[in-house]
Amino acid sequence: MPSWITAQAEEEPISILRMQAIEKNAEALGVSTRQMMENAGRALSEQVLEQLPQKVLILCGRGNNGGDGFVAARHLARHTDCSCIYVSGERKGDLETNLRALHSCGIPLHEVSCKEDVYALSHLFASADLILDCLLGTGAGGSLREPITSCVALANDSPAYILSADLPTPGISADAILTFHRSKGIHTAIADIGIPIEAECFTGPGDLLTIPKKPENAHKGYGGKVLVVGGGPYQGAPYLAGLAALRAGADIVFVASPNALDCPDLIHIPLSGRIIGEEESSKLIRAAREADVVVIGPGLGADSHDVILRVAAAAERAVIDADALRLPLPKGGETIYTPHAGEFARAFEGEPAGDPKKDAAVVRDACPESASILLKGETDIISDGRRIRFNRTGVPAMTVGGTGDILAGVAAALFCRMPAFEAAAVAAYATGRAGEEAAQSVGDGLIASDLLLFIAQILYGD
Repeated sequence: MPSWITAQAEEEPISILRMQAIEKNAEALGVSTRQMMENAGRALSEQVLEQLPQKVLILCGRGNNGGDGFVAARHLARHTDCSCIYVSGERKGDLETNLRALHSCGIPLHEVSCKEDVYALSHLFASADLILDCLLGTGAGGSLREPITSCVALANDSPAYILSADLPTPGISADAILTFHRSKGIHTAIADIGIPIEAECFTGPGDLLTIPKKPENAHKGYGGKVLVVGGGPYQGAPYLAGLAALRAGADIVFVASPNALDCPDLIHIPLSGRIIGEEESSKLIRAAREADVVVIGPGLGADSHDVILRVAAAAERAVIDADALRLPLPKGGETIYTPHAGEFARAFEGEPAGDPKKDAAVVRDACPESASILLKGETDIISDGRRIRFNRTGVPAMTVGGTGDILAGVAAALFCRMPAFEAAAVAAYATGRAGEEAAQSVGDGLIASDLLLFIAQILYGD
């Protein structure tokens, strides 16, 4: 792996949701969940054996953390006296496979479903000199229930050394924590479980897991209100952005443009004149304040910059695209900028070289405060001035005009529900994937509106 990609890996503790996304990205890169579970379990067993235990008790929950424990138990069975207590319940896939394999290893297995089952095994807790906690880990949520509550109580009462897998089960007094791949905020050691660094530094299908889902009782407007300000010289661009925002999950989209096109899914805010002029400032500022996200730039031309500077300043969140990408730089409360190389040079006075290795630092250093930049290219580069992510979805057929407007609209819809950096990264991935799907149907005859058919499928399909 090139060192420049490794250098972009996240150094700060990562969230559980982010870790789930990385694991799914690793799957897409060919590393199976079974491989990751095997590596995690082996690492746990090695950590256990460093303590030179005489008797080991492994506590396994119903989730993947428990599967790691099953693997660890299988490895430990060859080296020390150990037994396993596991919470009853249905298990499928890797969990079922590893539990089935453990049945062939000759170690005592005890299934528990209630407090009484656990306390009947209290002698195992009392006699163990090491307890391996694989009950919940990153799957923890809400208050503990039986039989896990009793497992935690007996583990804490035991004189045994307690090693927790990935994250301690809530309430357990862990002496050590072996976390996997990256720190989750608390650990004494970190184990490499075979996740490629690309799963972290490049976008992938796992990033879609970070999109907040609409609740069952969601009302109109929950998905966000987007305002697109553009048009004039180029009539269709703001409407493409608006339709993309709808396809990406925005509930209501307004298009403020001098050009009225027949598009019944969008709400047109009529503007006078051939271009957006000063006389429209008050109307646009009011509309910007009422929107969750404002997209500024598609089809705008170069003659409305003074107006859109004030409109952007009125927006709580803004996506700045196309002709709006020039100095002085428009800025909302939080902002996503979506330049191609030429627009980046114009707006940020930097010179992308078309080389991700070099351009990553250029984009990061150019990023204003409270903003993220999505530099479009063969490999997209996304940065918030601190983190960097790359995206390599897309096809050459997407060089056709209008695909950038689609991307701006997708980013705006996601920005209604997500932080800027995450919204920009997911938008880059999803728009590129939509282009790939569209190109399979029409090839080099692809037009920007073809992507609209696939945006929702990519973002929200099963």
